[in-house]
Amino acid sequence: MGSFSIWHWLIVLLIVVMVFGTKKLKNIGSDLGGAVKGFKDGMKDGAADDKPAAQVAADASAEKTTIDVEAKTKS
Repeated sequence: MGSFSIWHWLIVLLIVVMVFGTKKLKNIGSDLGGAVKGFKDGMKDGAADDKPAAQVAADASAEKTTIDVEAKTKS
């Protein structure tokens, strides 16, 4: 009695389809898929934006430690 059989799930599915209709269920599925895709794209963009910031910081610290060799030899 703790778990449902396949017949219970088919009856529940039939009731859901009758209440909401197939068109509305299709729209809900596509909206949910679009939201997941948008979230994944946002996560990729966020990760891509972090890399240039780290590279800019690394380049700035590299510029601070650059030594002009010609200036030392001229003196």
